[in-house]
Amino acid sequence: MKIASLLPFVAVAAALPVSNSSTQYAAISRADGTKFKIDGITKYYAGTNSYWIPFLTNNDDVDSIMSHLQTSGQRILRIWGFNDVTTIPGSGTVYFQSFSGSTATINTGANGLQRLDAVVKTAEKYRIKLIINFVNYWTAYGGMAAYFSACGVSSNEQWYAASKCQSMYHNYIKTVVGRYRTSTAVFAWELANEPRCRGCHTSVLTDWMKKTSDYIRSLDSDHMIAAGDEGFGLAGDGSYPYQFGEGVDWAANLALPNISFGTFHLYPESWGVSNSFGNGWVTAHANICKQLNKPCLFEEYGVSQAAQHCSVESDWQKTSLGAKDNGMGADLFWQLGETIKSTGQQTHNDGHTIYYGSSDWKCLVDDRIKAIG
Repeated sequence: MKIASLLPFVAVAAALPVSNSSTQYAAISRADGTKFKIDGITKYYAGTNSYWIPFLTNNDDVDSIMSHLQTSGQRILRIWGFNDVTTIPGSGTVYFQSFSGSTATINTGANGLQRLDAVVKTAEKYRIKLIINFVNYWTAYGGMAAYFSACGVSSNEQWYAASKCQSMYHNYIKTVVGRYRTSTAVFAWELANEPRCRGCHTSVLTDWMKKTSDYIRSLDSDHMIAAGDEGFGLAGDGSYPYQFGEGVDWAANLALPNISFGTFHLYPESWGVSNSFGNGWVTAHANICKQLNKPCLFEEYGVSQAAQHCSVESDWQKTSLGAKDNGMGADLFWQLGETIKSTGQQTHNDGHTIYYGSSDWKCLVDDRIKAIG
């Protein structure tokens, strides 16, 4: 999902270091056929997305949110592990990496990766499993575009193949993976948020995904790895999402040896298709996952009309759960909404947001967990 704005959280809290010395490797989440195994239990799982939680600066707020996820039965949380800038922001504003001239500098300070440390540490406490993403295709929170001047390119299409861009990107990956290499809170590493390569031959993205996933695997032999893409490029009805014009060959990418599971998203309004399109979209991906014996993660989905949240999205959820023995392993709605404990402010509402404790929460989370069992 493309995110347009930063959140106004400014108070700085002490960082929480992450200890890697006593991790129980057996507790690391894994793929088990077309399902996921979390804490030793193989089943279908549910969760959500919170791109904003690593940018909160109060540890008590992070704790409160993770507690809500645990008590509501949400086990997987997808977050942004990136926050790239080309100009150092004001005091107290969180950023993870800055670019200046031809160099990239990783911020490991209290307003940098120590904020991600706090999220990982709290997730360990509440047994929430995190998908941590390394870069954004879109320009929100920097994205691939933040690298352009420093590594000498002018487009995302060039970024995928430019050795200097990839060297900077790999260095960032190495730093983040190194911090949480043995954490049981890490569900999976993710190459990018919604990577595309419009007009490119699909080999460009497939080659980039192979090199990147192989590199991550060289750093971490245990945690899962996913692409983070939208699911474009597969046989279907010929509508835009099924086409290969965004440079994605979904089945070819999923077949890569170090891609552990398939990801796909669903936004009918943005894609020019009907809401009912979603059920076939879920099934088409599940079929490929079953063929390749890897789980499918229905990673983002939503409609912006609040009145349709329950009726439309719960139908997609039922289709996904109904395919739990035929390729589907989990689903994560976009996006988590909360009232921040320390400020009383609500988190970003992009129209798709499902707020904790709301009537939408009851049908899409509480009723969902009961159905999963």
